[in-house]
Amino acid sequence: MLWAPAWCAFAGLGALYHAAQGQLLDCSRQSSVRQLWQGEAPVEGQLSSLKEVCCATDFPLTDNDHDTLANWQLDTPPGINSTGHLIFETVSSLLQHWPNTRMRNGHNIVPGMVPPGTLLYRGSWNSSLPPGPGWTATDPEHSVLFCRNLVSEDGCWHLTLISTRPLKVVYFDGSSAAKAPFATMDTQDVIAWGDVQPSWPLEEMDRIEDLCKWGREYDVDGFVRMEMDFEIMLCNFTSGVRLISALNLAGPVMPRNSSPKSSRMFEAMYAGSLHNQYPGETRIRLDLSGLISFYDTELVPSLVAARFGKERWDHRLLNISREDVKRVRARLGEVLSRPTGQSSGIDWQGLIRVIVDRYSERLQFVRYLLNSVDTDVNDWGNVADYAIKTQLQLRNLLVPYILVNTTPPTIGPKTKGTGSDALDWARPTYRLCATTHTGVLKDDVMTTSEKVLLSAVRETTAEICRVLTKMWGLGVLAGTDQFMGTVNELDAEAIQNLMKRWRKEVDELMTWLDWSVWVKCRPACGPEEICYLTTWPVGFPLPPLPPLPQNGYCVPLLPSQPRQCKVPMVTGLLAQSVVPPLEISGDWERPQPRCIRRVDPYESSFRDHP
Repeated sequence: MLWAPAWCAFAGLGALYHAAQGQLLDCSRQSSVRQLWQGEAPVEGQLSSLKEVCCATDFPLTDNDHDTLANWQLDTPPGINSTGHLIFETVSSLLQHWPNTRMRNGHNIVPGMVPPGTLLYRGSWNSSLPPGPGWTATDPEHSVLFCRNLVSEDGCWHLTLISTRPLKVVYFDGSSAAKAPFATMDTQDVIAWGDVQPSWPLEEMDRIEDLCKWGREYDVDGFVRMEMDFEIMLCNFTSGVRLISALNLAGPVMPRNSSPKSSRMFEAMYAGSLHNQYPGETRIRLDLSGLISFYDTELVPSLVAARFGKERWDHRLLNISREDVKRVRARLGEVLSRPTGQSSGIDWQGLIRVIVDRYSERLQFVRYLLNSVDTDVNDWGNVADYAIKTQLQLRNLLVPYILVNTTPPTIGPKTKGTGSDALDWARPTYRLCATTHTGVLKDDVMTTSEKVLLSAVRETTAEICRVLTKMWGLGVLAGTDQFMGTVNELDAEAIQNLMKRWRKEVDELMTWLDWSVWVKCRPACGPEEICYLTTWPVGFPLPPLPPLPQNGYCVPLLPSQPRQCKVPMVTGLLAQSVVPPLEISGDWERPQPRCIRRVDPYESSFRDHP
């Protein structure tokens, strides 16, 4: 891999030599260059093609060369109903606990696979596997929370299973296992029943049976969901998994009249938090070439009007049309029936991650600089200093896209106009920035889902680059760019207005992007704390529970399971009160990050109830 840069360096020296002799290095054979960029074999020899790649050009060698600069307007934001940025952010967040706890109303359905050798866990009141569908957890802290025992028995039963072959699964994003009547289960209801059923959050046995019945045609082994941690609803415990242990564990419930110093609920939450950020839950491998997004306006046009004017927290599928439901179910059926390998092979998760990693911290730093100075205070020197610092950060973001001939007509405080015409000279930078990640990708080898992803990436990067280029260009015109002829005397009023405009531009961009990586505890939590978002069921109002059977109690195997009632039933937490009294959190509808203790004394909602 070292010979290519070496040859480019050699070819560059050769180009300088020929230029000194008044000769031009021939770069006319652009087709070979494009073939090399697109991974195809050049028509001519490999070294000849590399020579062409090393040629200096003032334009990107992409399939978009025919696209005129007139289409790259710096004052044209995305349409009000655009959803590419929402597809981008939700795909960037797949299988990550933090963003799917923050925005719990899932909008994606993705096929996936659980590799052989993966351990799954199940808490129960007996050592037997269920004869039909049932629930498993991906972390033992989650399943131990529902390890129970009969009155006549000591301890509780904890089962460990292992996958014996690749398990074909379907993933519902968001907090899709939270049993609440506010959109967490919309996507799975559409697949199981063909419509959203907001009054059926506790009909879990019917839900899993109907999902498995639907998935039988496509050999689906289970469904992946998330609440306090991730779970897999298996359709058949006799196929693809094997029981490797059924342990009668010491009772995890605190004795009566004791002072609780532990919290099993917190430990389950903490296990889920280990998957907070990218790459998230790695034991499930998603196939994004089969992504189904309810933000896809071509697939689900009926939801455009339903979302209009609503915050993202409130987006749901309640008003989806029957025609759109049929299209979604048919598309998912096609995806699950498609032979493996029929896609472009592009690593979409990796591509999206590259973009998030490139811009997230830098945008946050630009906003920090802009908020570090009060532009309304008569401190001109400080304002000018931060304007120059901000301009440098903007330039750093755009350095790979600023060509040698990118020069504004005039620079300095006397420059008139801040509209699109005044920034025409910056359009090549905007286009280069916006197309660098996707300009050479061909959609003729992509699946329908991949085309949706490509459009989402293009829309998102275009808006990032539009705003950054516009901010940078305005700074150049104001004379704050030291690399493009900054004047000695800056106009105080113009720089103050520039800073205010910059602040508005970056705030609007970050609000539009709404990346969950920016949602953090500030200041950072101490060593005995973790950063936490209110997570179902802690702090949430619970839906009405069905009446208890006479002389008995009801116990869930996992939070996803319906209450299963027997007489006599279990001792411990749920035997004393079916649901312990929970304190409702003030931010349960729109979770905000806060620090909570991870050791005693816990918050009251996390304390074990002996």
